[in-house]
Amino acid sequence: MSTLAQDAQTTYTLRMKSSQKKLISEYAKMHGTSMADFMLGSALDRIEDEMDMRDWIEAKAAYEANPVTYSMDEVMREFGLR
Repeated sequence: MSTLAQDAQTTYTLRMKSSQKKLISEYAKMHGTSMADFMLGSALDRIEDEMDMRDWIEAKAAYEANPVTYSMDEVMREFGLR
């Protein structure tokens, strides 16, 4: 069982203008989800995007420090798949 599945659920209160609540609620409804699920998903998506960007920046720096590439054929041979 994953760690997330074992976590107890918790409640979080968020203050916003009524116009913002209406906008978010209508958007979530339009996409067939609850406001809470939409907001949670949006927060997690944002975190994932930032982590992906950090990983890309690190990979790009590593490549620029040592710009060596391998063809698919070379990789397959290296791992004994051809």
